[in-house]
Amino acid sequence: MRTPESREESMHPVVHRLTPGYFNEGPEYSTWRTNGTTDYLLIHTIAGSGRLGEISVGAGDAVLLRPGVRHDYSTAESATRWEFAFAHFHPRADWMPLLEWPAATGGVCVLHTEGELHHRVTAALRSCVRASTGGLPRAELFAVNSLEEALLWLDTQNPLTSLMDERVLRVIEHIGAHIAERLGVVRLAEVAHISPSRLTRLFSEHLGVSPQRYVERERMLLAEQLLDLTNRPIAEIAREVGWDDPLYFSQRFHHFAGVSPSTYRRDGRLAAPLRTVEGTATSRETLQ
Repeated sequence: MRTPESREESMHPVVHRLTPGYFNEGPEYSTWRTNGTTDYLLIHTIAGSGRLGEISVGAGDAVLLRPGVRHDYSTAESATRWEFAFAHFHPRADWMPLLEWPAATGGVCVLHTEGELHHRVTAALRSCVRASTGGLPRAELFAVNSLEEALLWLDTQNPLTSLMDERVLRVIEHIGAHIAERLGVVRLAEVAHISPSRLTRLFSEHLGVSPQRYVERERMLLAEQLLDLTNRPIAEIAREVGWDDPLYFSQRFHHFAGVSPSTYRRDGRLAAPLRTVEGTATSRETLQ
């Protein structure tokens, strides 16, 4: 058996900002870089299994290797293939909080994704690869944006920051995409494939509010934006954010913002009191 010192050094990529790729490798695949690289390396396993140092990875596992960390990875010993997307990159300054992952053996950082979240990370990295190899104007910026999307999705599974249940993420996305539709807790529970009571507990644990309160807050934030940026009639805005009755919408808006929709539109945000974390209005004087 060869010692680490005797292993043949793998090619070191030249990375100006971002070098992404996609590999579907057989059992003979391996990479060895004694002192790693000067960039970050993200590897997300799509299918099959691999080995990074002493750590085994499978579908849904994302690995982050920081600059200077040894690169010792290969198809797993018992596996016939390892399919993965990767990106060598130099991060933007505002990405650094997204790269604070828990470290395992040898400085290898691992996060796990499942189901829909795994598919979203995979899709973002595939988009990153396509953009970097295509002929689009400003292709590198498209690729960088796709990598940032993948990192943001992975951050939802980071126990050091904001570990978020995938079912809550699925419901949040459904709400955003169907804000004008009926979004009762029973319907939202069907989206998550769990009971209404379980969904309510998950929302309270992860977001601090009930599903109903979250839906209303998102509707009101959109209503504020539409009042700020458009001249649409208030009745039309009410329908667009999920209320058929403009009067009831106005009552709920007043409860949320502290002023009526017409006053908010006329006088702007300064007319509205500050809001508590729960989204209900409170006077500015009480917070001074």
